[in-house]
Amino acid sequence: MTETSSSSSSSSSSATTIISKDLPSEHVLAVERFFEGVGIHASPPQNSTSKDFYSDLFRDLFKVNHVQRGRVSCIVPVLPVVGNYYNGLHGGAVAAIAERASIACARTVVADDKELFLGELSISYLSAAKLNEVLVVEGSVLRGGRNLTVVASEFRIKKTKKLVFTSRATFYHIPAAKL
Repeated sequence: MTETSSSSSSSSSSATTIISKDLPSEHVLAVERFFEGVGIHASPPQNSTSKDFYSDLFRDLFKVNHVQRGRVSCIVPVLPVVGNYYNGLHGGAVAAIAERASIACARTVVADDKELFLGELSISYLSAAKLNEVLVVEGSVLRGGRNLTVVASEFRIKKTKKLVFTSRATFYHIPAAKL
């Protein structure tokens, strides 16, 4: 392997990049261009350092469509703020939406005095959800017990009903401390 210095304008925590001798230089350039294109060296917006910015980012995306015991349905537009380099819904945004919809669904069967701890979240990315599409996210409790709740969610394009993502979340129940 060969070690090369990164540019001084980089905001990376590492001062050097290690590049394998076996990697053709055009591949290295393609990777550099990709990272530059997605803004890897850009500074984050000033307001992104505010407390709970993450929640502010997703709060206005959700519109509750239907709620019943063990089931939740939400409408989520694919806006540029949660888009990726390829003009689709960012995978991290899919995970955040899945988590929030699953928590809402679990809360329909778990007592308010119990905290929920997300123990596992799995997501299948089946297709892309392009910018300006509207998704319907439907969550349902698969298993609800004394100590854990399992929720499955499906993300479908509202117009075509095409399934684009699925998720499965396992929540552990933490009883409130009695002081």
